[in-house]
This record gives sequence, structure tokens and C-alpha cells, in this order.
Amino acid sequence: MKQPLSLRARALNILARQEISRADLKRKLAPYADNENELDQLLDELAERNWQSDERFAEAYIHSKSKRHGTLRLKQTLQQKGIDNETAASFLPSREQELQTAIEVLHKKFKQPAQDMKEMQKQMRFLAYRGFDTDTIRAAMKNDWFEEE
Repeated sequence: MKQPLSLRARALNILARQEISRADLKRKLAPYADNENELDQLLDELAERNWQSDERFAEAYIHSKSKRHGTLRLKQTLQQKGIDNETAASFLPSREQELQTAIEVLHKKFKQPAQDMKEMQKQMRFLAYRGFDTDTIRAAMKNDWFEEE
């Protein structure tokens, strides 16, 4: 009969496959831990050995998602994953990068500029859903189709 995996083995299996935040790792391992103290000790050890790093997770997450999402959405998702704002802020794209991303996302989804107010609002809602702030949306809508022509 197969032996159940130890808490440590489960943690290493998860970390071998992906970067993960401490909070998410704790959530995944909690059902298998005998007590919270044991779990916290393991998480502390993994962080000390730099096998689990919230900074590395934040950097990888932002790198993978910042070409499709705005800063607001990136921050919100990282908060949900237990990453503090200070850690996240060091990896977030600059205002210029975010504006360029908003323009690229807009061009990919909509092949032409808005013809009327209804279409413009649709495009603005699309960008807002993607996590871009109001200033970025306005700038992208103003600049979006004029740069290519």
C-alpha cells in the first residue's frame, strides 16, 4: 500500500511545479497539516532556504500577466494571493508601459476606432475590466488609433 505523502513532500511537489505565494501554499497544505504550528514552521523553513519566495512569485506573476492586464487588476489579484502592496509595487509596470499595454490590448480586441459613443463606452468598459485605471483608459482612447496612421 502506498504511504501518504508527508507535509514537506507535498510542499516540495507544489513548489517544483510553480512559483506560489506563502498564503496560497499554506491554504493548499492546511488540510494535510496536523496543526497550524507545524505548517508555519515548514513555511518558515521553505522561505529561509529561498525555495518559496513571495517576491519571486510576485515578479513571475506580474511578468506573465502584465501584457494583458492593468495595474489595478494585478494589485488586486496579488492581494488576494497574500502579497503585500509594497512587494507588488516593486514589480509593477511603469505608467508608460501600462499605457502601451492598454493600447495594444485595445487594438487586439477592437480592429477599428469607436464609431459612436456606445462603441466607445464598450471599449472603455473592456479596458476597465482588464484592470486599467481611468487616466490610462482615457489616454489609450485618445492615442489609440492615431499612432499607427
